[in-house]
Amino acid sequence: MSDLSTQIEGLADKSLLLLDDDTALRTRLGRALEGRGFEPVLAASVTEALAAVKVYPPAFAVLDMRLEDGTGLKVVEAVREARPDAKIIMLTGYGNIATAVAAVKAGAVDYLSKPADADDVARALLALPGDVAAPPENPMSADRVRWEHIQRVYELCGHNVSETARRLNMHRRTLQRILAKRAPR
Repeated sequence: MSDLSTQIEGLADKSLLLLDDDTALRTRLGRALEGRGFEPVLAASVTEALAAVKVYPPAFAVLDMRLEDGTGLKVVEAVREARPDAKIIMLTGYGNIATAVAAVKAGAVDYLSKPADADDVARALLALPGDVAAPPENPMSADRVRWEHIQRVYELCGHNVSETARRLNMHRRTLQRILAKRAPR
């Protein structure tokens, strides 16, 4: 962490826009990045983020992909327009290749899946062009990835077990047993 802090201390502009609709994640990640030397502005919606970009275009941005009032891609474009040299990272809890490609085409320099560690986010923000990211120290297990996917689909289906089971092509009772268990590590 001291190596990251040293890199951040050397920056002229440490302004960072953090956009996420998950209050706990936004607050926790904002505090962690502030502790590492960034100067974060927190936004809970695309509207708030766009207003923040107009007032003070950030040098760095960490943006959630899917939000209730739109997509983080809209904010990527606004940040790129206001400040072409900004380094932008996309975060998502529901990643796939198509959205990763769209984020990079829009101007993001990296794409991380949630839950993302503050050190991983800071490393991605400070990476030089052409740097290859190191493999994660503690990646999610296959069981955890599956569980996260099921939870996401369940949430998108409005917590309707029958609809979620149909979309996941699994028996409703099997899904109920999975949902009743704790998250795997």
